[in-house]
Amino acid sequence: MSKVTIILLIILAVLIIALVVLYFLGKKAQKRQAQQQQQLDAMKQTVSMLIIDKKRMKIRESGLPPMVIDQTPRLLRGSKLPIVKAKVGPQIMSLVCDEKIFESVPVKKEVKAVVSGIYITDVRGLHGKTAPAPAKKKGFFKRALEKAQEKTGAKPLK
Repeated sequence: MSKVTIILLIILAVLIIALVVLYFLGKKAQKRQAQQQQQLDAMKQTVSMLIIDKKRMKIRESGLPPMVIDQTPRLLRGSKLPIVKAKVGPQIMSLVCDEKIFESVPVKKEVKAVVSGIYITDVRGLHGKTAPAPAKKKGFFKRALEKAQEKTGAKPLK
């Protein structure tokens, strides 16, 4: 065998080993996520609250309890979380919102929210309906592509 084929076989073996490791790590993470979702579902409560403000903030600046900040892994402390400041009963609290519903949370409105600990998983309007999430702004390249398609009469891509 030549040196090239030996090197290619070694690279192939390393890639196969890496794929197998990633497969098992992914399976383990999926089980952990399912278990966490089960815990969230077991602890959920429906609460009416007045949404004061919502922002994406670093966990240190969010106003969450120090115990929550200390339990957060060090790598995630720099990342930004969707934080909702709400008045629940007589007290004002900072809560972490689910990424999927963050855009649809209305500001300065009273809502019924499904809360699990300090985590908001769902929001429904108490008085009237909650407005649907606003359409995302189109980027420069998307707008340029649409203009070009209009000029040429081509069918738009989705």
